[in-house]
Amino acid sequence: MMRKDHAIGCAGVNRNARCAVSLPVVTIDVTDSSFETDVLARADGLPVVVDLWAPWCGPCLTLGPILEKLVDATEGKVVLAKVNVDENPETSAAFKVQGIPAVYAVRDGKVVDGFVGAKGESEVQAFIDGLLPSAIETEVERLVTLGDEPSLREALELEPDHEGAIVALGELLVAADDPDGALELLARIPETAATRRVAALARSGDVVADAEAIPAKLDELLGRVRGDDEVRQEFVDLLELLGPDDPRTADYRRKLTAQLF
Repeated sequence: MMRKDHAIGCAGVNRNARCAVSLPVVTIDVTDSSFETDVLARADGLPVVVDLWAPWCGPCLTLGPILEKLVDATEGKVVLAKVNVDENPETSAAFKVQGIPAVYAVRDGKVVDGFVGAKGESEVQAFIDGLLPSAIETEVERLVTLGDEPSLREALELEPDHEGAIVALGELLVAADDPDGALELLARIPETAATRRVAALARSGDVVADAEAIPAKLDELLGRVRGDDEVRQEFVDLLELLGPDDPRTADYRRKLTAQLF
């Protein structure tokens, strides 16, 4: 259940104004059943402050309004998730709560900070400030959003290992017929699904110009994958480009395994 939806409708607004203006939801009530969606999924890049509390807990009732006020002031840069521990024992157990109020900051599926017990407003403000992006991080995100090559290169000067900038610039380099430049760029960071896809694009060249030609190329390569590393890499690259959602991908992976083992 939403505690604050921050939706501003037409009431009290100039009749000539358009309706409605919606501001980010920053405070939500979370249950055991909604925790994965409301916290873990939402915390993909966005910090979520989880407030574990109970209605009988005096310090919780003191801390709660402070958290709500300060998170609200971030205007959506931080989300507050309120969890009543009496009604949601599974979430409480997941955090191994031994005392309340207990407050944890979650980002990208991991607990990155937290505290137990009531805190004053200045201490809570420092906690919230530590979750907000720095000026450099904000500028990097702005440049990555622009998405053109000069902006992406500028973003990488500020944050050389920013995955989003590297993947986006790698795609531009592949499109500009500079596969070697793309592969050199991708080598800066650990391999991920996104970097594997761009690397596959860089190595595959003209093969991917016609996506429907990929299965025929896979059939051609299949009999030569054993004992030839280059052929095997080309086969794996084409599977990356075919994509995990294509049912043929799983079938070709089984065929590859059968050839190799």
